[in-house]
Amino acid sequence: MKTLNIGLVGYGFMGRAHSNAFRKAPKFFDLEYQPVLRAVCGRDAAKVKAFAARWGYETCETDWRKLVERDDIDLVDIACPNDMHRDIAIAAARAGKMITCEKPLAMNGPEGLKMVQAVEKAGVPNMVWYNYRRVPAVTLAKQLIDEGRLGKIFHYRAKFLQDWTISKDLPQGGAGLWRLDVKVAGSGVTGDLLAHCIDTALWLNGRIDRVSAMTETFIKQRKHNLTGKVEKVGIDDACAFLARFENGSLATFESTRYARGHKALYTFEINGEHASIFWDLHDLHRLQYFDHRDEGRVRGWRSIHVTDGDHPYMGKWWVPGLQIGYEHSFVHQFADFLQGIAAGKPASPTFRDALQTQYVCDAVLKSAKSSRWQKVAA
Repeated sequence: MKTLNIGLVGYGFMGRAHSNAFRKAPKFFDLEYQPVLRAVCGRDAAKVKAFAARWGYETCETDWRKLVERDDIDLVDIACPNDMHRDIAIAAARAGKMITCEKPLAMNGPEGLKMVQAVEKAGVPNMVWYNYRRVPAVTLAKQLIDEGRLGKIFHYRAKFLQDWTISKDLPQGGAGLWRLDVKVAGSGVTGDLLAHCIDTALWLNGRIDRVSAMTETFIKQRKHNLTGKVEKVGIDDACAFLARFENGSLATFESTRYARGHKALYTFEINGEHASIFWDLHDLHRLQYFDHRDEGRVRGWRSIHVTDGDHPYMGKWWVPGLQIGYEHSFVHQFADFLQGIAAGKPASPTFRDALQTQYVCDAVLKSAKSSRWQKVAA
């Protein structure tokens, strides 16, 4: 096997999810590349050293520039806050490194475009971690749609609900709470949660043409962890928008961090002329499917338990009936990335693919500000 030396930037939640994927992918998939956890980078020397020891990274860095410049790094994995994505990705591309980047791609479309131009000019393999595409039930939904089983699509609806920012005493900024700081995150639920919904929708149903959105920031001021001052909150706590797809279907999207009782409720439903599908992250190993062409006496929603060997990815895991979880979607995505490198074909979503999601997010935020329908950039 060829070795692929990995340099990870960031050691938080996503750093753990990615590191787990790096370790597990070659154990379950037949790959031409053997990932080597060469270096991890973070600003806190003690914490990054502890992370390296736990996950088996050989060395540590506290300056991402040094990691990017190292000759013993083949792949730079970006798992740090959004405001750092652009500079790291562009520098890594110029250094000829392969790049994987956590979502969203960038703070906004113009930043994302610069990243796309950099990786395409350098000709380096690249991918963005929109992992829900690799949940087997979601991949099965894609197969059913591509096979024409749903027929013409009429409706797409998605929601992603959380409740962790309701307290007015929760501060903004700093480690763990940078997602509440607009200067670091770029946006709130639009870039954090709806970006997942949008990416999945674009993959399943094609390009979104225009949107009409509304957003709300329920708590207007919060203490900032870094300055110690009470400052204006610039991110969106909640967002809902209508959308028209290029294929003529209509859509509704909703996301909030103020839905008491929901920690990570992500669902989507698609209605076509022949059939409908529904998926729920809380029951991620099942796909709900309704086909109107079934015999009337037994027509109804069926629950497909996605665990058989002929289901996407499942032949690599356990015996039928035994399910897998959230972390496996990252394993699948990294395995696809390595197989893409070996075959000379990009694994989606590439930076270019993720840029379209960024453009939809930009249009949503612009529409919410103007209270008008907004065309999505191509």
